[in-house]
Amino acid sequence: MNISFKNIDIIGNVIKENNLYKHYHYPEMLNRYSSNFIAFKKMPTLHEFVGTEQFLRDFHLKHGQHHVEFVFPQDKKPTTELDEYLNKQEYSIAKNELYTIEPSKFPEARSIKDILVEQVGMETLKDYLLLQYEQDLKYGENFAKEKQNLLKRNYDSGIVIQIIAYYKGSPAGAVDVILTEGIVEIDNLFVKEPFQRKGIGSQLQRFVMDSYKDNKVILVADGDDTPREMYQRQNYKYVGFQYEALKVYEKE
Repeated sequence: MNISFKNIDIIGNVIKENNLYKHYHYPEMLNRYSSNFIAFKKMPTLHEFVGTEQFLRDFHLKHGQHHVEFVFPQDKKPTTELDEYLNKQEYSIAKNELYTIEPSKFPEARSIKDILVEQVGMETLKDYLLLQYEQDLKYGENFAKEKQNLLKRNYDSGIVIQIIAYYKGSPAGAVDVILTEGIVEIDNLFVKEPFQRKGIGSQLQRFVMDSYKDNKVILVADGDDTPREMYQRQNYKYVGFQYEALKVYEKE
């Protein structure tokens, strides 16, 4: 099985596609950048990018959106000319890295009596939603509220499995698992700051590995962040990289 960024789940609808790009739009969460963007099929020239940029800016303004985001093809860096333009226009440029692992290769994680990990059910859904809400508040109250509706839809979907971790009875961390044929995607893995460095992240992953032993597990990590180093130590295999550029405008 050839793993690539094409296996990563995208929350959003393709509303326009041509030889150059796919345009994703998600009216349920207009401020969710990773659901409202353009993904280039090939590396654009500067002329092509500027034209696409203007199209997306105009489209978003009509929908009350104040950002533009562009995702570039896997394993390709923007040209020097394009990179200079992005920096001059004050884009935030991120490099994401894709990793995969066979569950049997994940290191053994000893059981810790203070940590309980389980799939979210009716009894724990309220804890899970509150935990996520507190985590999402850093992106604004409106975003956090909209995300709650998405999480509730995911709970009912049967495609996204939500997992929660407790530390001494307190909700401490969570992870979402997206199921596709033969592939399990780990998404939105986090541990609340007061509970970090207690082994909770490893226990959440261990739960996934034990639950889906016959599947390939994949995840995306920030290429400039420290968690990627943890994944490498945990025997995840590097697959490739992908650049994205984001610009947020001041509301007029």
